[in-house]
Amino acid sequence: MPLILLGLASAVSADSLSVCYNYGCVAEADVNFSAGQLMQVRDLLGVARNATEERASLSLAIGWMLGWAGEQTPISADRGGNFADDGVFGRMDCIDHSTTTTRLLRLLESHRWLSFHRVLEPARRVLYLFEFHYSAQIEELDQLATEPASTAEPARYVVDSWFRDNGRPAVVMALPDWLDGQGLEESGGVAVVAGGPGDDPPVEH
Repeated sequence: MPLILLGLASAVSADSLSVCYNYGCVAEADVNFSAGQLMQVRDLLGVARNATEERASLSLAIGWMLGWAGEQTPISADRGGNFADDGVFGRMDCIDHSTTTTRLLRLLESHRWLSFHRVLEPARRVLYLFEFHYSAQIEELDQLATEPASTAEPARYVVDSWFRDNGRPAVVMALPDWLDGQGLEESGGVAVVAGGPGDDPPVEH
C-alpha cells in the first residue's frame, strides 16, 4: 500500500496554457506540456533548499518551458528585447512576456511546486517618464515563515523573460534593482545595457 501511495504522489499529468505573441498579446496560441516535461520541472524545483536556490531553478524552468512552447508556436522566433526580432512573426514584447511568464508561474504554483515564493500580478516600471516595461513578479515566503513577527516587507523579485532569446533562462532580479532600470537585453550572445551606457551593470540574484 505505501508503494501505491508513493506512486500516486509522484505522478504528474500533462498540462496546458496559452502563450501571447506579436506584441500586446494580440495573438495567442495553446501550448501543451507533456507529463515528462513537467516532471523535469518538478524535479528541478524540488531540489531547492531555500528561496535563493528556488529562484535560480525558476530561471531555468521558465527558459525550458518557453523553449518547449516555441516548439509548438511561432514564439521560437522571439529574441531578447524588441530590436533583434523587429517585424518577425512570433516576436514578443514585455506585455507578451509578462503575461505568459505569469501564466507559467501560476501553473507551477497550482502544482504546489513553489516552496519559497508566491506569484503576484506583473510589475511595471517607468523610466524617463515614457518608457514602460512589465515583468512577471514573485514574492518570497521564506521571511514570513522564519520571522512571523517581522514588520519588514517580504522581498519581491521579477522573473523577466523579455531580456533573452526564446528558451534561454529568464532574468530573476530583485524588484528594487529592476525598478531602478537594471537589466540586460541579450540576443545572439550580444548584450546591451537596457538603461543606457552610463548605467551600472545589472545585478542578478
